[in-house]
Amino acid sequence: MRRALLRNGLAAAALMASSGATASAQQGWPSRPIRLLVGFPPGQATDIIARLLADKLGENAGWTVIVENRPGQGGSLAAAAAAQAAPDGHTLLLSATAPLATNPNLYRNVGYDSARDFTPITLVANLPFVLIVNPELEVRSVADLIARARAAPRSLVFGTSGNGTTSHLITAMFARAAGELEMVHVPYRGGPQALTDLLAGRLHLMFDTAVFVTPHVRAGRVRALAVSTRQRAALLPELPTLAEAGLAGFDAAAWMGLVAPAGLPEPITQRIAQELHRILRDPATVERLRGMGADVLTSTPAEFGAFIRSELTKWGAAVRENNVQLD
Repeated sequence: MRRALLRNGLAAAALMASSGATASAQQGWPSRPIRLLVGFPPGQATDIIARLLADKLGENAGWTVIVENRPGQGGSLAAAAAAQAAPDGHTLLLSATAPLATNPNLYRNVGYDSARDFTPITLVANLPFVLIVNPELEVRSVADLIARARAAPRSLVFGTSGNGTTSHLITAMFARAAGELEMVHVPYRGGPQALTDLLAGRLHLMFDTAVFVTPHVRAGRVRALAVSTRQRAALLPELPTLAEAGLAGFDAAAWMGLVAPAGLPEPITQRIAQELHRILRDPATVERLRGMGADVLTSTPAEFGAFIRSELTKWGAAVRENNVQLD
């Protein structure tokens, strides 16, 4: 009996000591600069938004946040590094759709489990994709395009920024939702190369982000037909959504969200979420992000966790149903 009591007392003391250490660590957080990992090169949308958030966190919260670019494997190298970091609040990841939702369905082993190895903090933004066509193609609407593709299977050629990329999967989802359209896919090593061939008439159509295609739409170099998201895009509010154009329920985009390694203490999770929400509700920040083609989003950590799981399922189905294979 005495030995049992002693064991229980020691266990309780250890638990109290551990809890005290955790509380002390939280009170002293952050004790050094915070690394914000980004899985893409400088200058891309995720990197630009990460640097904006880092600056704002410095201004508002007084934290030193250093953006660290780790490009590779469609953003998964940075995600793997974040998953393996200590859950002490000094390593965060601003992820796009690919690292957390599409890559785990495309690669045999990305080095992490999106649903298990991260602490979700908040959604940050949506990047709507726009369906554009060469203006010489005699179509003025989504209905026209679908009718043309059905009348002459495999006569239309579409470009993407690569096999398995978001632009590829959204185009495949569009073709399936429109009635199994048969079109020819030409993968490129990025959106700019695909757009060059679209402008030259070597491609008929493609999907890319609103921020990327809007200057070309405004200049009349391409014709925009619809946006891929449930709501209209802030940069091109005159465009219908694909759902409004007849593809009921269609909703796909590149999103961004902030996560940390699994096991991040709840008080730190909530503190980071609160600071991010404060930034994302600031009218000047909202306008700046909209000017970049991003629609601002926020969520609770629990909502973001549920969203990640639903996105894993959605993009996994898109990969399987369309037999998407990597180069």
